[in-house]
Amino acid sequence: MMRLSQVARALDAQLVGPDVEFMSVSTDSRKIRTGDLFIALRGEHFDGYAYVAQSLQSGAVAAMVNKNRIEACGSGGGDRGLKSAELGMQSHASNSILNPQSSILVVEDTRLALGQLAAYWRNEFDIPLVAITGSNGKTTVKEMLAAILRQQTKESLLAPPLGGGAENPDAAVLATQGNFNNDIGMPLTLLQLREQHRYAVIEMGMNHAGEIAYLTRLAQPQVAVVNNASGAHLQGLGSIAAVARAKGEIFAGLDKSGTAVINADDEHAHVWRGLAGTHRVLDFALHHAAAVQGVWAAQGYGGVLQARTPSGELRAVLQVPGEHNARNALAAATAAIALQVPLPVIARGLEGFGGVSGRLQRKHGVRGATLIDDTYNANPASMAAALEVLAQATGQRIFVLGDMGELGDDAAQFHRDIGKVARKAGIERLFALGELSAGAVEEFGAGARHFSDIETLCAALDKELDAQTTVLVKGSRFMKMERVVQFCVAQKEKACCSH
Repeated sequence: MMRLSQVARALDAQLVGPDVEFMSVSTDSRKIRTGDLFIALRGEHFDGYAYVAQSLQSGAVAAMVNKNRIEACGSGGGDRGLKSAELGMQSHASNSILNPQSSILVVEDTRLALGQLAAYWRNEFDIPLVAITGSNGKTTVKEMLAAILRQQTKESLLAPPLGGGAENPDAAVLATQGNFNNDIGMPLTLLQLREQHRYAVIEMGMNHAGEIAYLTRLAQPQVAVVNNASGAHLQGLGSIAAVARAKGEIFAGLDKSGTAVINADDEHAHVWRGLAGTHRVLDFALHHAAAVQGVWAAQGYGGVLQARTPSGELRAVLQVPGEHNARNALAAATAAIALQVPLPVIARGLEGFGGVSGRLQRKHGVRGATLIDDTYNANPASMAAALEVLAQATGQRIFVLGDMGELGDDAAQFHRDIGKVARKAGIERLFALGELSAGAVEEFGAGARHFSDIETLCAALDKELDAQTTVLVKGSRFMKMERVVQFCVAQKEKACCSH
């Protein structure tokens, strides 16, 4: 992948030990592979410096550390650490606690150095990179676009080089995995770029102003997408208007000839057009005039999306439910159009997309009940979108609600509002967990119950489940509402085993 001397020059770092090549980068000592460069980071709940020596002994060929934290580098539970004096000497023999083949890179700040290294590595690859942000749907848009680009790779026979995943279209698209969308995760994603990649689709998250501006300058996208702005991360930003401006920072790193993709249905579209400056703008919408103008018709647990585009007419049958997912598909399609992907390829890519884990996934529960697993995360806008999907179900509809996080001073009111939305949508029952969700129970009224623990909630829910019942389960990540889904599925498996 890279030699340590390359990194030292690019980052103005001090190299102690032999100049060797490393294969990949890791910040997690538990996942070290032979040939890794281990970058020691310190956070609120972790301290990588305690595991530098352990990582080197586990196969890492080198470690990157802050120069002012050298003595914090422990031996993974032993009684020795690195000494500052050792790193002041160029003799590798002085680095006595290390694996004889290992080295140390000393920098001012490992967190910033990780970003600098990622930017350096990204510059080695002349491929289209799409950056995506938004309060809701950015992961779904990312996966939809990745599906389109894999389809494009397959159909255009852009096979990766032999030895790098030849004739495998999945290997040609690098896409953010999991929640690797912050100032640690996104650089680690960029550092996964390899010769076989023909496209990169990078998700960018944030919880404070300036974070996306930093990320986009590292990634240098050719296409930058703002999907929407809503009441998420208000605790760090204070208002939805501030969230919108922070999302619009994504255009700060956009290539001069790049394209800004904007949701014209969002009330902050004018803000993003202003932040896009002189860049080409392609907008999309279902209910406003836009370059990519869509029409959505729900069908079963999915629907038909049709769109008028600068390239012609697009029609795709989607496997995912809800108008919000139709808009997500428009965002992905618009980004693909900016990359000059043919419309038939876009349609086939969207039609092959089956959804994202923990996001409106239908599952079968005990006694024939239907579960809608939307437990990955939550904010007021995504709650409302999920309730629209639940409202389309027949029979008894139960909403299992967990608290939403990072909503700032108005958090209690946001939860009360969700109770009103659920009642207005015609939902029959509301089961709530978490201190803030008690307000939703009050607003919902008859048919709502608040629970102090998840075990009691699951026991009560189990009594309601039958073939005529649909249950939506949703809450912020910290609530771990997937436990409710797991309980209902496990009860089904127990029932099957008992027959």
